[in-house]
Amino acid sequence: MNIDAFKEEIIADEGVKYEIYLDHLGLPTFGIGHLITEADPEHGQPIGTPVSESRVNTCFYNDVELVLNDCMILYPDFEDLPEEAQRVIANMMFNMGRPRLSKFKKMKEAVDARDWNAAGYEMVDSRWYKQVPNRAERLVNRMHALA
Repeated sequence: MNIDAFKEEIIADEGVKYEIYLDHLGLPTFGIGHLITEADPEHGQPIGTPVSESRVNTCFYNDVELVLNDCMILYPDFEDLPEEAQRVIANMMFNMGRPRLSKFKKMKEAVDARDWNAAGYEMVDSRWYKQVPNRAERLVNRMHALA
């Protein structure tokens, strides 16, 4: 998968901030949607604390590695999927995480069957679609375009 193209897509969806901020759930975050954990040196720092571009990029690439590993757990043939399908699934994984994406059972069945239209319709039939409608619609359209 082209990680640089994926990064641009995620920046378009998540934005990028070079300081600590609270995400929509009120959790401390920085960079390209990087949720701060206890292991991060930024843990406990106040909102507004600057974060370098280098640190933002390091965290993004580490997060992408985790996302791709989760994609391969959920979809053992992930690397055999068309790149566009990989990027749509990885984008959803980045946004939701494996516990939530694993609940898209009918979408997974459709992807496994390479039925891209059905996969797109299953993406629409979700709470996620209503929570992030602009992002979701773009990803659904990209999934349908594979058909």
